[in-house]
Amino acid sequence: MTTDARTDEELLADVAGGDQIAFEELHRRYARSVLGIALRRIGDRGRAEDATQDTFASIWRSASRFDPARGEATSWLYTVARNAIVDGLRRRREPPVDDAPEMAAPGPGPDDAAEQSWVAWRVHRALEVLPEQERSLVELAYWGGLSQSEVAQFLNIPLGTVKTRTRSALARLADLLEGELS
Repeated sequence: MTTDARTDEELLADVAGGDQIAFEELHRRYARSVLGIALRRIGDRGRAEDATQDTFASIWRSASRFDPARGEATSWLYTVARNAIVDGLRRRREPPVDDAPEMAAPGPGPDDAAEQSWVAWRVHRALEVLPEQERSLVELAYWGGLSQSEVAQFLNIPLGTVKTRTRSALARLADLLEGELS
């Protein structure tokens, strides 16, 4: 098997033009890591495989929307994957309930859920302000569940760079979130 010398950006441009070979190369490069992230996040192999398939179907359909001026191809690809994984989590099938419970379920109530939702919204808003290089690291580490070594290997950058960018991103996030509370 020969490896394709095209960059990820070139492959996405070719996929946007309908190049199936370019799409297969992107799939070869990233399917395994996307499946790994989906497995960690979803916890069910079948649904993780579905999310991976949805990721690559979405890449095929929307490759023309990738803009290299806005960031790296890997960041765009992992954003597509994250969205497919979140959609997969939303499609979680719950068993039908025969009888309504007579008592409220133990655990967090609506006020706790509202607070958690508010905090999540604030964090996502703060993430949007981060530079793309830092944002993609945070997303891979915290939503993708990758270790810093895995992030470094995946993005093909030195581990020290990953650590420095992560530290910078987390400090910047802390400042942004603290500023909102003041």
